[in-house]
Amino acid sequence: MSTSQKKAIDHVASLSAIKSRTDDELLSSFKIIDTRRMAVTLNFHPDRLLPNGQLLLEAMAKDDLYASQFVTGTSNGGLSAFPGGKRWEWESRIFGRAYDEVPGSERPVYGGLNYLHKPVGASPRFGSAHFRLRPHMLVRTTFCYPDSVYEPTDFAVAAVHPCDIETVSNNRFADVSESCRRLISLAVADYSEGSTRDPLDDYIEAHIHGPVVVSRDIEALVLDPCYRGTEVEEAAKKLPCPIEWHAGYRLSVDVMKQYPHYRGQQFVDLGSVLARDSYIDPLIVGEAVRVPHNDPQDIKKVWHYLARFGYSDDLIDN
Repeated sequence: MSTSQKKAIDHVASLSAIKSRTDDELLSSFKIIDTRRMAVTLNFHPDRLLPNGQLLLEAMAKDDLYASQFVTGTSNGGLSAFPGGKRWEWESRIFGRAYDEVPGSERPVYGGLNYLHKPVGASPRFGSAHFRLRPHMLVRTTFCYPDSVYEPTDFAVAAVHPCDIETVSNNRFADVSESCRRLISLAVADYSEGSTRDPLDDYIEAHIHGPVVVSRDIEALVLDPCYRGTEVEEAAKKLPCPIEWHAGYRLSVDVMKQYPHYRGQQFVDLGSVLARDSYIDPLIVGEAVRVPHNDPQDIKKVWHYLARFGYSDDLIDN
């Protein structure tokens, strides 16, 4: 890791000692979470194109690298990775200005801690596919809850000490740090039974500092089955990591119409226009993003409908 990356992790480690709620409030929440085999995942849309027209997965296969939006110019959320942009500002605050003067290639990539063991990854809000990181990546991962866009005050580092590489690699979160336990408890308490919060926001944000080399750092790429037999699967086969498949997203227009207030009636109407045989899936949403007259931010809201209401809980064979 570079000096700036180490500085960023140290800064978050210092922030992780600050507590926003008492331990007594959180203790009961944490007891229901199984911390074994938890992983950090990187959710993304696998059919997105880079500004040069290249398929994102093709670029990853060529470079053997998962890069941040400061490098790619693409985003699975908001595109604000430039000096003075929102992401630039919150990274400056969260990481103690460690990255203010460095090239974009040194900045962290974003993911989530999959404390709920979701087959679609920790944060499907940002895409139907995800990379599952190998356990050794935990020692250079920091966390916050909620998402950094909300200016959180609760932070964590994975390992009890930065040198705990062997312990973390062998056991994942068997020896999870107190600060991580607190973030998990905060999230579980916020999304307990009866909560009216959006489940797409239940993730614990992860920041991976230093390069994410696919051949070295990725355990698997997990895709939606709608991409079988497409250019996405062909590009994925070129990656130096295994491919797995989750059960898949598919949502009917009739179900979308039941929730006009979730993102807005205009996005229900847009989903109805995009649908084929009265259904939408990630492939349809991805194709819609490439149509010049479609606003990507509008298509993102349609994806939110699909991610929120269109997942099948039944796993399929890899």
